[in-house]
Amino acid sequence: MEKIKARLKAEFEALESEERHLKEYKQEMDLLLQEKMAHVEELRLIHADINVMENTIKQSENDLNKLLESTRRLHDEYKPLKEHVDALRMTLGLQRLPDLCEEEEKLSLDYFEKQKAEWQTEPQEPPIPESLAAAAAAAQQLQVARKQDTRQTATFRQQPPPMKACLSCHQQIHRNA
Repeated sequence: MEKIKARLKAEFEALESEERHLKEYKQEMDLLLQEKMAHVEELRLIHADINVMENTIKQSENDLNKLLESTRRLHDEYKPLKEHVDALRMTLGLQRLPDLCEEEEKLSLDYFEKQKAEWQTEPQEPPIPESLAAAAAAAQQLQVARKQDTRQTATFRQQPPPMKACLSCHQQIHRNA
């Protein structure tokens, strides 16, 4: 009987020790999930900033296109007027006026074409590595499974619809969405 009592005591101590370890593991998992969610939120904010910058860039490109067209129209209006003034000056024996590009290099149409080519090159967003996206999705699935386990042990509840992770921001979304 003493041997069984000693074994029972040892098993009980091992049980308590394992319960403490399991509690520590769960706490560590919760901390890791909190850290992951903080990173996901940071990525979501970065993604939102990128969207704002893309919209700003598009608006700026539209404004530049409008200004370029306005400049071209003015340049087209200027050319015949200058030719007319030069012809009048020639009849009066005066020298013709210098061309716009002779006065300032920026006022030539070639300059505008060169500038347009420079500001229309858009930097490409680097793709998220597949391993990082897969790891984030797996961590999110783990978190969902953990939450479902805790719900099931408390009381029986109907299962929520299956969830999936958004590929861009890693937020949970319903499969039927």
